[in-house]
Amino acid sequence: MLDIKVKGFNEFNSVELYNVLQLRSQIFVVEQDCVYLDIDGKDDKALHVIGLSNNKVVAYTRIFKPGIYFEQASIGRVAVHEDYRKFGYGKLIMQSSIQAVKEHFNCTEIKISAQKYLTKFYSDLGFNATGEDYLEDGIPHIAMIKK
Repeated sequence: MLDIKVKGFNEFNSVELYNVLQLRSQIFVVEQDCVYLDIDGKDDKALHVIGLSNNKVVAYTRIFKPGIYFEQASIGRVAVHEDYRKFGYGKLIMQSSIQAVKEHFNCTEIKISAQKYLTKFYSDLGFNATGEDYLEDGIPHIAMIKK
């Protein structure tokens, strides 16, 4: 069971923030062997969608209203702890994030910067690839939009 919470940056307590940043670092820096600055100065402009299992942060995204990250609303930093991927939590956290964009920003068009190998995963959620592939932090990506 995945318990979903949506929080603004100023709503985090120090333990929650630590747990979210630890998950992001574990996946985007260690697991993907990618040295980059995860703490990019945009977290305070985002809403954070947090998936908890037994009060442990196991899934996460951050969402932005239109005009902050892209012209459209956006979802990024999609992360699911390796031990919990088999439960479909990636799909659940994305569905919750799409719903949160609708509820909090009153819009349905969402743009993401998807890792290329996850194109089918995002297509199954209604996103369509647009433009050419590109490298972001040395990892192949493609822009995708859901209308």
